Amino acid sequence: MEISEIKNILSDMNDKIHHFRGSLDLDSLEESIAQNENLMAEDGFWNDNTSAQKVIDENNALKTKFDNFKQLDEDVDNLNISLELLQEEPDADLQSEMEEEIQRIQVELTNYETQMLLDGPYDGNNAILEIHPGAGGTESQDWGSMLYRMYQRWAEHHGMEIEVEDYQDGEEAGIKSVTLMIKGANAYGQLRSEHGVHRLVRISPFDSAGRRHTSFASVEIMPELDSSIEVDINLDDLRIDVFRSSGAGGQHINKTSSAVRITHLPTGFVTSSQAQRSQLQNRETAMSMLKAKLYQKEQEEQAKKNAEIKGEQMDIGWGSQIRSYVFHPYTMVKDHRTNYETGNGQAVLDGDLDGFINAYLQWQLQMKNPD
Repeated sequence: MEISEIKNILSDMNDKIHHFRGSLDLDSLEESIAQNENLMAEDGFWNDNTSAQKVIDENNALKTKFDNFKQLDEDVDNLNISLELLQEEPDADLQSEMEEEIQRIQVELTNYETQMLLDGPYDGNNAILEIHPGAGGTESQDWGSMLYRMYQRWAEHHGMEIEVEDYQDGEEAGIKSVTLMIKGANAYGQLRSEHGVHRLVRISPFDSAGRRHTSFASVEIMPELDSSIEVDINLDDLRIDVFRSSGAGGQHINKTSSAVRITHLPTGFVTSSQAQRSQLQNRETAMSMLKAKLYQKEQEEQAKKNAEIKGEQMDIGWGSQIRSYVFHPYTMVKDHRTNYETGNGQAVLDGDLDGFINAYLQWQLQMKNPD
């Protein structure tokens, strides 16, 4: 790198640190941490384990945000000092070491920026992810299984736990549907970027004539909700079926004879669970997922009303195509909301989604603050 290039990069880093400091309100952040720690020291704090754990999780998140900023601030400060030394007296070893540090800190700043954008009320929650192939039989069902693998890889790369709640095999290949619980910090906040219809264009491996095919699959993302969120569900509106899990899907889930499927008759929403060991557990899981679906529907309807009042033209539904994965006659994956794209389609299918997630969070921020 030239010294001028290093100066420009450091200028950008200093701007980001300044922006973070202004957004964080460090005094308020420290005060919140102190309040939580005082609460944790009170007698009877553990009388309600669920509430206590919620306070601890919140405090850990606040401390991580605070500590990571202080570390980044110090790291960028050290780079500024190194640049001054380098300008006074050129040193090849110092410059080489500095360039390595710049690369590392650039990644850390990008990751921190992503975390700062995850400020929605449920962004920190676990995510419920459903994949439903569209019309097209084997083609779309195979595409569904490719997406399933993609999200598995993404979760594994981020150290998240994956629980398969329901898995339905395709007739010849792929899947008819799959429901996953992805557990980890900010799982929902990051994966909400995936909510919508995903389109694949490729030469079909199932077509002996080697023709190009287009397949669609819908991905639905919901936050796992805790008991503090109330959703009114009339039991008379439910049809509850119990069935045995069977077929090759059994390799993905626990074998059980007490799988549960719940149909919400007014909306047609269906949730299933066959991952747990008892009918009661599967019923609770399926009810929890139904609660998430109904709550999200309510939130989307409210957002639509607000947009209409403001005169905004917003497509908040999840039925629209959000991303195309093209593998013939060229290779490109493009998000149609943010225009973010990459030519490395295989890396995306291997779980490299962070570029799309970051672009989506930035796009949402711009939508909220157009000025």
